[in-house]
Amino acid sequence: METTPTSRSERWLERRIERKGLRPRDAAYLVAAFWAIAVIVFGVLERIVDPHTFHTVWLGMWWAIETVTTVGYGDVVPNQTVGKLIAGFLMLGGLSLLAVITAAITSGFVSRTRTRGEVTGNDPVLNKLDELSAELHAVKNELRRLQLPTDTDGSSQSETAVVRNHQPPDGTNDDEKPDAQSPRSF
Repeated sequence: METTPTSRSERWLERRIERKGLRPRDAAYLVAAFWAIAVIVFGVLERIVDPHTFHTVWLGMWWAIETVTTVGYGDVVPNQTVGKLIAGFLMLGGLSLLAVITAAITSGFVSRTRTRGEVTGNDPVLNKLDELSAELHAVKNELRRLQLPTDTDGSSQSETAVVRNHQPPDGTNDDEKPDAQSPRSF
């Protein structure tokens, strides 16, 4: 069952995603905004949970920023078990924040490079595929030429039958002549 967005912001977000899709940059903005709010919330929460260690809300937010960014100077450390659980959550969240931002930056570079290659027609992967395709075509033609030898008069009827039967033109089997090369061996 599909739910319809009720608020104006939900409708705007849904229209934007339908129109442009969810780009990595948008995901990075979303994650960064989430963690900015989380730093404020967890800084305040840490002040409430452990007021002896975190004398001000600002010190709690400083600690949350240190933890989310995985710097961890060690100047302020929670003493309560609840504070340590909050720290663990922030540490894992900080790692995910770094991973998403790194992925968004990398995706932007890849997308820009791909767009430039499509515009100029200078895509190195497609160029290499074209080169390999031409080489493969040449190899196939050479194999056909080697498999269908012609007589001195230019006809290939008698030789074609011999090649198909895997016998040399003199009528002997390959087993009888150990040093004879079959037209199919390379």
